[in-house]
Amino acid sequence: MEEINRFFNDKNEVSKDADIDFSQSGDYLEAVKALARTTYQSLYVINYQTKAFEYVSENPLFLCGKSSEEVKELGYAFYFQNVKPEDVEMLIKINKAGFDFYETIPVHERKLYSISYDFYLINGKKNLILVNHKLTPMFLTEEGQVWKALCIVSLSNSSASGNVVLSKEGSDTLLKYDYVTDVWEKSEKIKLSSREYEILSLYASGLTINEISEKLFITADTVKFHRKKLFEKIGVNNIAEALTYAKTNKLL
Repeated sequence: MEEINRFFNDKNEVSKDADIDFSQSGDYLEAVKALARTTYQSLYVINYQTKAFEYVSENPLFLCGKSSEEVKELGYAFYFQNVKPEDVEMLIKINKAGFDFYETIPVHERKLYSISYDFYLINGKKNLILVNHKLTPMFLTEEGQVWKALCIVSLSNSSASGNVVLSKEGSDTLLKYDYVTDVWEKSEKIKLSSREYEILSLYASGLTINEISEKLFITADTVKFHRKKLFEKIGVNNIAEALTYAKTNKLL
């Protein structure tokens, strides 16, 4: 239990007698389960009051050979069993940095933020899988601590752990966390041109280069030109990575 408590921050302490408006949650799990049925991503819900997982979806990506109930029962002990040890330490540091940041923003803005980062899972076959993890608050206590949070796990398009980004809904800027210096640095969100957006959307629909060129009344070479510029802009090597990046970063 002492190891698990390292994932929890005093600044987000939700005690058993915390002032919580329980009516805000309602039957929210039915909505989460419906979302899980419609996405390829893995979903789970953290309850910071019980320091446990309240829900874990059936998607095998996050389960590492276990059942969803087994992962739910393990809670944060799952990380110590199925994440590279050095990445566990990274996650604990990210967790602290995230809650330290939350202390600096108004309570009414806290639900607008989500944090994203990459780490290695060790699956049931002992293979390393780099995943992207997103976390966003669902419900807060009356004092503004995160009571419950929704987490989404998908395959990462990055090449290494880290890549910690805080984003705010409706904002054109991002905050990137430097793991070494323990500093948040502001940067601009990537924006696609209208042509890049069209081409990426048509690729997502399953069209080939020639079909895209016909639909947009441009040559196949022009499609390839815009595709190359898109790859350079978002830092990927192929269209599969570009589509994963676009979905992860809500560019489509």
